[in-house]
Amino acid sequence: MSTSEEVLVNTLPSRDTWSGALDNEEEMEALVMNPEAQGAKASEMTPRYGTANSEVSDPGYGDAGYGTNQGASPSSSNPPCPEICTDQEVERMQRRLRFFFMNPIEKWHAKQRFPYKFLIQVIKIVLVTTQLCIFAHSRYKHVNYAWDNRVTFSHLFLRGWDTTREVNSYPPAVGPLALYVKEDFYHTLDYAVAGYRKLSDAIGPYSYDTDDNHIGSPLLSLYEYKEGVIYGFNESYQFNSEIDRHVINLTISSNASFSSKEYLISKNMVVNFSALVRASLEFSVKTVNFKAAGAITPPDCYRFDVKIDMDNGDQDGQMLLSLEAEPMRLVCQGDVEYITDNRLDYILGSILNCCVIIVCLLSLILCGRAIYRAQQLKNETIRFFKNVYGTVLSREGRLEFLNLWYLMIIANDILIIFGSAIKEQIDRKQLAGDQWNICSVFLGTGNLLVWFGVLRYLGFFKTYNVVILTLRNAAPKVARFSLCALLIYAGFTFCGWLVLGPYHIKFRSLASTSECLFALINGDDMFATFSIMPLKSPMLWWYCRFYLYSFISLYIYVVLSLFISIIMDAYETIKLYYKEGFPKSDVQAFMASCTDEASSGVFRSGSFSTSESVRSWFDKLFCRIPLRKPFSGTTGSRFM
Repeated sequence: MSTSEEVLVNTLPSRDTWSGALDNEEEMEALVMNPEAQGAKASEMTPRYGTANSEVSDPGYGDAGYGTNQGASPSSSNPPCPEICTDQEVERMQRRLRFFFMNPIEKWHAKQRFPYKFLIQVIKIVLVTTQLCIFAHSRYKHVNYAWDNRVTFSHLFLRGWDTTREVNSYPPAVGPLALYVKEDFYHTLDYAVAGYRKLSDAIGPYSYDTDDNHIGSPLLSLYEYKEGVIYGFNESYQFNSEIDRHVINLTISSNASFSSKEYLISKNMVVNFSALVRASLEFSVKTVNFKAAGAITPPDCYRFDVKIDMDNGDQDGQMLLSLEAEPMRLVCQGDVEYITDNRLDYILGSILNCCVIIVCLLSLILCGRAIYRAQQLKNETIRFFKNVYGTVLSREGRLEFLNLWYLMIIANDILIIFGSAIKEQIDRKQLAGDQWNICSVFLGTGNLLVWFGVLRYLGFFKTYNVVILTLRNAAPKVARFSLCALLIYAGFTFCGWLVLGPYHIKFRSLASTSECLFALINGDDMFATFSIMPLKSPMLWWYCRFYLYSFISLYIYVVLSLFISIIMDAYETIKLYYKEGFPKSDVQAFMASCTDEASSGVFRSGSFSTSESVRSWFDKLFCRIPLRKPFSGTTGSRFM
């Protein structure tokens, strides 16, 4: 028996002493059932058995302010402790909290507990990164292949297309591809049909979307107002805003020439260009890609749904012309022997996807269990502080049990599981549409959060923890500052869109206006933004100068400087904390008096693990009269 336990046992009253202090059994029963009577009776018996500030105190914890109540009177306003609060109970709770907030290395030294959560995260980083690299390479080939075919289709089926339009440049080197004459509308349809009819002349291995490779029937769709007749000479019109869709199958022959105008007339279709909103020509083309094939990879089969769109929605005499080709991966039905012997890449990819899903599920379960156990310990700590010290655990203390790293790990686990499932379906060619972009968003965001999670383990070292602590300390101030800066930014954005939008190419839409202003903050393309503004309106030309000078000066010289100063102030605060000590919450201050080293072996003792619950239930069943008064004062004065 330890010295503190011997002193405490010597101070405990015997049953005969209690019987002498009470007049009869009825008084004893009333005392047990009435907590207020217990406090009053304990005050009467204080001179005989000692108070909380007597010479019998908790060794090793008095300096921290726990287990003692210096200056507290027996008539303290704090509620009395309903259980026997021994030094061993306080020490046990301190060690439990101390062990809970240890890092994996310290827990290994404390209880020889293998850091399986850390091992799972390391394995997950390796598997997820490997999966991402493979998928990124495959996705690049897929998107690049689809874009190259779109360029090819533009040359084959789109009248007026040239090589200068194949490169996206800003500002655009050429104007929009558009139709301005009625005959150009029919010539565009004839050019597309002629290119589709001569598909075999193309260099690419293209075929028709039919079983026997005979030429199909392109689908022409005309979207027109139900009624739209304009009499411009006397400013009158007939108009019905309801839009009707007319669908015509263009039956063409591989030998005879085709005229869309004559074909529409034969179908009793007359195109009313004053009422025409949009027209589209659709057909499908199949092909096989040998480039991706190799020793372990079979060829890929695709179907491209080609759509030539002619947009006349603005009714400004300019019908915009564009082409889209949507790729669809198909299950190849060709060289069966070759595909059977070269499925190793698919098998390895499926194994990798399954391993990633299994590891992420394990990580999700372990982190969810850790969060659940943390909340259980938090509730137990709240009850302990209330019962032992008569105080309420502070908000900062409760937040100590919420591990945001675990929440981030759970988020990336969910994203990676969904992304891996979609990738497996893509590999199996079981999706009805092109889901490459959705899969890349899930896997990319999940991998981003996985690598962010590595910062948690670097935070265990003092040198690397500065960045994390600085960001956490500056986050509230940065959020408040960003809100104010965002309101000013929104005002400039709406103003620029309204005033400069009709004349300046960078302010044509609300999104482009915001992007232009954000680029100006970072010093990008400033002179071009000034020079592009035309001189059609001298007033707006001068207003543009005043607008841009004001915005750039305000955000570069004032807002960004204040933003940097907030970060630097947080950094200086963290440096000061490293020198003078970090402020502690009530939970941290409570644990501070537990100076046992992780490798001391006390955390592997039986009293720390299994006997804790037995002793707690024993005290609840048989011990009802308190022997120590809780300390007085607020939570902040005791624990901060």
